[in-house]
Amino acid sequence: MDLYLTGHNYKYAAEQMLLTLYPAQRPTYPGGPPTGDRAELDLANGEAVCRLTLGGSTYTGRAAVKPYTGERERVRLEQQAVKLSFYRAALAAGVPRPVWGALTGVKPGKLMARYLREGKSAADFARDFDVSPARAALCERTARAAMAAQASLAPGDVGLYVGIPFCPTRCAYCSFISSAVGANEKLVEPYLAALHKEIRRVGSAVHAAGQRPVALYLGGGTPTTLSPAQLDALCTALAESFDLTSLREYTVEAGRPDTITAEKLRVLRAHGVGRVSVNPQTMSDAVLAAIGRAHTARDILDALDTVRAVGGFEVNMDLIAGLPKDTPAGFEATVDAVLALSPENVTVHTLAIKNGSYLAQDPSALPDAAAVGRMVDAAAEKLTAAGYEPYYLYRQKYMSGGFENVGWAKPGTGSLYNILMMEELAPVLAMGAGGSTKLTGPDGSVTRHVNPKYPKEYIERMENTDGI
Repeated sequence: MDLYLTGHNYKYAAEQMLLTLYPAQRPTYPGGPPTGDRAELDLANGEAVCRLTLGGSTYTGRAAVKPYTGERERVRLEQQAVKLSFYRAALAAGVPRPVWGALTGVKPGKLMARYLREGKSAADFARDFDVSPARAALCERTARAAMAAQASLAPGDVGLYVGIPFCPTRCAYCSFISSAVGANEKLVEPYLAALHKEIRRVGSAVHAAGQRPVALYLGGGTPTTLSPAQLDALCTALAESFDLTSLREYTVEAGRPDTITAEKLRVLRAHGVGRVSVNPQTMSDAVLAAIGRAHTARDILDALDTVRAVGGFEVNMDLIAGLPKDTPAGFEATVDAVLALSPENVTVHTLAIKNGSYLAQDPSALPDAAAVGRMVDAAAEKLTAAGYEPYYLYRQKYMSGGFENVGWAKPGTGSLYNILMMEELAPVLAMGAGGSTKLTGPDGSVTRHVNPKYPKEYIERMENTDGI
């Protein structure tokens, strides 16, 4: 769709709203007088006005810029008004109202927390952004969990992330920087050598800064793709490079049941790991085959039995609503099967079709947005009835139906790392390929430093420099 901006240059805000309202459209910025289907987004005298022209008819949306006290707030509130004007014009043109209304950001909990700190309510939040009451209530619950986590932190507390970009196979929905270990086995040892080098460097910097790791997360990829000896060496390097005495949480993404063995779990437990993810995504063998997984639902049950037999772990299980060949009834059956296993955490993701995934090439077998909505709503009802509480929430681009990902936890078992990462409450220092370090400033600003994405590039950088 052609976009015309007058009185501002808030392209990103306009494009976010375009993607939300018209996901099949891509922005263009032609010169000359406006013609054809287009959105004209004007900002002047404290008001944003959108004139949306489609098929020869024009629809208008308006939004006032709220009062502001500083430059940073001015920019934020002007962008908000531009998006609201576009949103209101699109609704006038007949676009169905999204459950998250005019919100486009991936972290609505941060905005909700600001509302709560200012003495406003979830009802105010829902009214201002046209968010459904159910989503506003869900967001309030996760925002309060984040605020409680923030109150528990002290200056100098940091999170650590270590990335292992290898998996047994690559799932059809995956866009992460992960490689099938069979085809890339020769890269594993050089990668680990490079990673150990970065761990030592970051550990020295953390010690010099007087920082304390409070949450440590090994993700990927699938870290348990590594052998017991490789996991032992990696955990030893972390223990030698960082003072882990203040650690409140140590998580390893075991993820794929075909990588979980009692020997690996005993190694992790010996190093103090107290939380693992066993991620079925679905308990349907047909859906597992459709996403390219080489294991069955029975394998998931066996893996969880192994985890419980070793003992000492809290367990998270990830599910994805909207996978190919799945149905609302099938997804409800998956949720029921997982609840019967009584994991401490259940994370319900909505499928996001990313450009780097196999599904992006052929999304025809996917459930439609209405079906996905029934899936995520049924999951929320069942988890709530089973005593789980939502503790973190985030959204993604290209997410089916514009819904959300929600982490659910039994009381007292929510993941601190997930809250730190999603709500940006403290610095998170990332090591490994594709790792994204987030440094938080006293004013709430976040600076990101991203490592090279691919294992080979990461290895080369570490070999050719003193660090990344």
